[in-house]
Amino acid sequence: MESGNRDYANYPLSAINYPLRMRRPERLAEALREEIAEVVGFELDDPRVEMVTVTEVKVAEDLRDAKVYVLVDGSEEEITKALRALQNAAPFVRQQVSLNLSMRFAPHLHFVRDTAEENASRVSSILSDLTSKGEINEKDSSGE
Repeated sequence: MESGNRDYANYPLSAINYPLRMRRPERLAEALREEIAEVVGFELDDPRVEMVTVTEVKVAEDLRDAKVYVLVDGSEEEITKALRALQNAAPFVRQQVSLNLSMRFAPHLHFVRDTAEENASRVSSILSDLTSKGEINEKDSSGE
C-alpha cells in the first residue's frame, strides 16, 4: 500500500472523525441550506415567501445544480404562489449565496415543495382517527 493512501475500512468508525469526512456535495448542501434560509428569510421583501422554511438542500455530484426543499404554510394557492415567487427570485438568491459564501460559482437553485412533513401529519391524523373510532388500540399505534 502506498504511504499517501489510507485505508479507512480498517479503522473502527469511532476512530474516523465522520462529520469532517463528509463529501463535498454534502458539506456544500449544508452551507447552502443555512445561507438560503437567511436570504429567503431576511433579504427577500416578497410577502408571498413570508411563510417559507428551507428544510433541505441536495446538491448534484457535479455541484452545478441544487434542489432546495421548502415547507410553505398556507393554502394550495398560497403554496403555488410562494414556489413561483421563489423560482423568480432564484437568480438573486443564487447571487447573494455566492457573495456571502465567497463562491466563484454557485449552483443553479431549483425550489421544490417538501411534502415529507405533510405526509407525516396526514399519517398521524389517520392513526388518531382510527384510534378514536376504536379500530386500533392505542398500544398498536405507538409502534410497540
